[in-house]
Amino acid sequence: MSPKLRVAVIGAGLGGAAAAALLQKAGYPTQVYEQAPEFSRLGAGIHLGPNVMKVMRQIGIEGQLESMGSHPDYWFSRDGVSGDYQSRIPLGEFAKREYGAAYITVHRGDLHALMVEALDPSQLHFDKRLTSVDDTGREVIMRFADGSTETADLVVGADGVNSRIRETLLGEEDPTYSGWIAHRAIIDAEKLKAYDLDFEQCVKWWSPDKHMMVYYVTGDQHEYYYVTGVKTPDWDHAASFVDSSKEEMREIFHDYHPVVQALIDCTESVTKWPLLERNPLPIWHKGRLVLLGDACHPMKPHMAQGAAMAIEDAAVLVRSLEAIGAEHYTDAFELYKTNRFERASRVQQVSHDNTWLRHDEDPAWVFAHDVTTQELKSP
Repeated sequence: MSPKLRVAVIGAGLGGAAAAALLQKAGYPTQVYEQAPEFSRLGAGIHLGPNVMKVMRQIGIEGQLESMGSHPDYWFSRDGVSGDYQSRIPLGEFAKREYGAAYITVHRGDLHALMVEALDPSQLHFDKRLTSVDDTGREVIMRFADGSTETADLVVGADGVNSRIRETLLGEEDPTYSGWIAHRAIIDAEKLKAYDLDFEQCVKWWSPDKHMMVYYVTGDQHEYYYVTGVKTPDWDHAASFVDSSKEEMREIFHDYHPVVQALIDCTESVTKWPLLERNPLPIWHKGRLVLLGDACHPMKPHMAQGAAMAIEDAAVLVRSLEAIGAEHYTDAFELYKTNRFERASRVQQVSHDNTWLRHDEDPAWVFAHDVTTQELKSP
């Protein structure tokens, strides 16, 4: 058997870490290059639906995640002003039974730490900002801001919405500002005990021009997290996020239910972020380069499936390389795109429309999906 091709993964976010973990498990010599100077526990929450937990099972961290995460029994949607219920989507034991895995909410940093720990530490390199990439036809030459140069047989662009690999394939083009911003804050749940109110495990408060998604990010329910979506015509800041304030939150959500007012009262610090999108890309790969996650289909977080799509991408990409043979990488990359494009584009659209689970509906098309076992469709 010939040795497996050398793979470089650009970006050690959730999609990149998943791809690298699965590649390494499959025996590919896989180096990971991350531009951040070190790992840090970024203060945000994340939903991991059964579709994602099946990939976590394959990586080998499903049990650890189940232990550390919160397990909501329902996704509730409520009118932001009146508090009336608009949907009750069963999760908990129902999700395990019907969709094949748990539905959890967890701190994104805790998930990321587990995924990074699943990698070979000798093949994970921080403070490596890619400046250029050259596919010579025989190998790929990567140049980094620190002056170093590395080579690989294949390069996976998991480097986010401003992907350098995407620029190499398609040229420079800024992502589109969606007209929405997101506020993010983590609350010490101990503070909520001062209120005679019901703080549900997973609830989204809605109105036509804004919403607030709220859930616990730890199994012991010590940290409660909210993320908003607020229609905002312009984003006038050069930074990827800026500080917001309790006062700004009160002004925006002045008419919302007392539970939301209590959350704002308990907020110590809050940031706000522009939500960026791209239209579905015409190509996901060229030569020895291939994209996944936000590098090829960035989307609003309104379905809580953005990271999930990157992780699903990773699983299908590795399955495609194994099915076709990495030496036939062009065919393998096309098999990968064939089995991901329609689903990722559909999730992009539903996320854009911001309709997901607002009213009672069957989420099985998302949650029951299993990229680890699905039959791969030929291009």
